[in-house]
Amino acid sequence: MALVGSRLDATANNAMIPAMKQPGAHWPAFALIAVILCPASLNAQSPAPQFKVLAFYTGKIEPAHISFVHEANHWFPQMAAKYNFAYEATTNWNQLNAAFLSQYQVVLFLDTRPEASAQRKAFEDYMEHGGAWMGFHFAGFALTPSDYPQNWDWYHQKFLGSGEYLSNTWRPTSAVLRVEDTNHPATRNLPAAFKSAPNEWYRWKNNLRANPDIKVLLSIDPASFPLGTGPKPNEIWHSGDYPVVWTNQKYKMIYMNMGHNDLDYNLDTNKELSFTLDNETQNQLIVDSLLWLGGRKKG
Repeated sequence: MALVGSRLDATANNAMIPAMKQPGAHWPAFALIAVILCPASLNAQSPAPQFKVLAFYTGKIEPAHISFVHEANHWFPQMAAKYNFAYEATTNWNQLNAAFLSQYQVVLFLDTRPEASAQRKAFEDYMEHGGAWMGFHFAGFALTPSDYPQNWDWYHQKFLGSGEYLSNTWRPTSAVLRVEDTNHPATRNLPAAFKSAPNEWYRWKNNLRANPDIKVLLSIDPASFPLGTGPKPNEIWHSGDYPVVWTNQKYKMIYMNMGHNDLDYNLDTNKELSFTLDNETQNQLIVDSLLWLGGRKKG
């Protein structure tokens, strides 16, 4: 198991100890007691995290996805410190069980999905009973036949609503994203449209707009076309409707198609050329989404 933890409790600040002592003078006993107790007192008053986040990841599929996982596990603890929530990340998918999940208000899937039936059932129960979830990019992937077949109807058909993966753009490129619902807590601080970080964009089998439970929050704006550079013609999109961020209104969840960093594929070095979380506007979306899922407003 890999664990990245950040419990953002404030710590005592030694600079707050008063400089009372003068040369040759003695501190009264009560002052010494006050200085000794001061750090403990400050710690006792530290605010508890307002909610707890548990992120699952595999970190073994596709170097660009691994790059995003590393980036996310560096960035989320920083956001946890700023917005007072706790963040932990693990590769131990066996922790996807009722007892362990009961400690967390929000679950993240950073790259993949659970495969074991017991893990899947625990996640279904967690979501059906009020849990919250955010998934990125490959967490929504399913293709039959592949190493990740569509063999979980509840997740891909009912929960995500997208069904199987159909195709993607190539190579990772920025897109102009159009905000379709400016009143949702996840999007209310966004402009009407903005340029995303580079990403590999997915197309899905199901028409998300035909599902009354799905609310599309962001989609690719036509100003993005042509989107992708190929070399294959089908990897360049010239038109169409492509939702990239949505929520299922029957659950407290949000899926984001972002999460594939650009690498130096041409020279086959896998050098990182872009980062998903190096985009201020897109980061606003992720932070506001997480605060909504965690049940608090940004201070």
